Order: sequence, then structure tokens, then C-alpha cells
Amino acid sequence: MTWVWSNLDFIWDRTLDHLLLSVPPIILSFLIAVPLGWLAHRYRVSRGIILTVVGLFYAVPSLPLFILLPFIVGTSVRSPLNLIIALTLYGVALLARVVADGLESVDREVRQSATAVGFSARSQFWQVELPLAGPVLLAGLRVVAVSTVSLATVGAVIGAQSLGSLFTDGFQRGIQAEIVAGIVATVALALLLDGILVLLGRMIMPWTRPHAAGARRVAVLQRVAV
Repeated sequence: MTWVWSNLDFIWDRTLDHLLLSVPPIILSFLIAVPLGWLAHRYRVSRGIILTVVGLFYAVPSLPLFILLPFIVGTSVRSPLNLIIALTLYGVALLARVVADGLESVDREVRQSATAVGFSARSQFWQVELPLAGPVLLAGLRVVAVSTVSLATVGAVIGAQSLGSLFTDGFQRGIQAEIVAGIVATVALALLLDGILVLLGRMIMPWTRPHAAGARRVAVLQRVAV
């Protein structure tokens, strides 16, 4: 505990660094996965191809990917951009299938009703399918957030400053308190982001609350029936 109290500023700085490395990939992976998942859901021929290709990203070990990316994007090995790109790819690999399955879970009768009353594919997606699939997408995004925070620690191996730096520095110097502090801070950050996503989900999708779920479903059905 003495080391922790003496190095709170250092831990806080690494936490901020970790946050800056984790948040962009979470947002980018969602923005990329939604259209990919929609394509996989909309066009059956492309479903297997899209989901297989993006799924292969998660099978690539992180360290080789960190080393390979600089040769592809033209950055230095120690550039934080490599880590952000890699984490985004991993996030897309997880989320694309979640988006496709979430859209697939929307009641077929609701989609048929929307089509029957003249909804275009775009308006049907934004006004009917996406709201109803929202809880599934949120659940997938929470998994991606926790996974991204965890994987970001590996970036310390290539020199990216993060909470992973507490692990590498602690092992090198034999300071167990530093290692434990890194673990606790990583878990706390993951829980914080997960809690923020839950709150945002309740704000954006109030119908996900148990007492409002039935009312929202009725509202959507009434909308497509007008």
C-alpha cells in the first residue's frame, strides 16, 4: 500500500492513457460493425462471408498483429495508433455477429408490417429494427468494452503507455503492489465503462426497462400500423 499511496499520480496518468486507448476502439468497432451486421442480416449470400472474415480477426494473436500493423498502415511499432486499430478489429469481430443476430431477432411480423405500410429499407432499419434490436446490441457492446479494456494492457509490451505499464514495470522491478494496482485499476475501469454503457442504454432506450418493455413493443407495432 505504501507504493500505491506514493504513486497515485502515476497510476492516474496510466489510467487516463488506458482510457484514451480503449474508448476510440469501442466507438469505432460499433460504427463499423453495425453496417456490416446489417449487410449480413439483409443479404443471406453475404452473411457467411462477412461473419467468417471478421471472425477471423479475433483468431489473430495480439502481439503478432501489433507487429504486423506498422508495415500495413505505415506507423512506428510503438505508435498508439497500432493498438487502437488492433482493438477496433477485435471489437468488430465480436460485434458484427451480435448486430446480425440482433436484427434477426426482430419479430418477422413487425418487419412485414413495416414493409406493408411503405417503410423503405432505410427507414425500417432506423425506426423499427434498430430500436427493437437495441438491447442485444447493447449487451454485445458491453462485452466489447470489457474485452477492449483488458486487451489494451497488452499494448505495454510494445511501449504503449497504459495500465499494462504497471504490470511490466512491476515485474521488472519486483514490486508486487504495482502489479496488483494495475490489475485493480484495469478491473475498475472496465466496470466503470460497463456502468456508463448501462446508463446510456437506459437513457437512449427507456423501453428496455422491465415496466416499459411491453409499452414500447405496442408503440412500435402501432407506428408501423399507422
